[in-house]
Amino acid sequence: MATIFTRIINGELPGRFVYRDDQVVAFLSVAPMSLGHTLVVPVAEVDHWIDCDPELWQHLNRVALQVGRAVQPVAGTARVATLIAGFEVPHLHLHVFGADDMSGFQLSPQAAKEFSDEELDAAAARIREAIESLD
Repeated sequence: MATIFTRIINGELPGRFVYRDDQVVAFLSVAPMSLGHTLVVPVAEVDHWIDCDPELWQHLNRVALQVGRAVQPVAGTARVATLIAGFEVPHLHLHVFGADDMSGFQLSPQAAKEFSDEELDAAAARIREAIESLD
């Protein structure tokens, strides 16, 4: 059975994509810790990051680096963080989000911030534009 991320990647469920190639996609989190919180996800269903092919792992991290550079001005935070948790969806994904201190590292639905659709659409557009300008 396909993961929820595979269903988003395949267009069966909506997603605010900021990056896509044949191996990796990036889309905004539905439970953001800050504005622009993005998930960087391999197209292939890899459950645990230690099982990831080394070349794919390198590519995933290169994309996460680009996404992080694009997220920081959108989030307006002192730092951009990346986390791998993997408990909520059994499909490898890197969380890339702005943070001003360690309190931003609470990945739970209760800690998620609320943003309007307009704010999220605008953030996704700004991140996409920034990533495109980095190429």
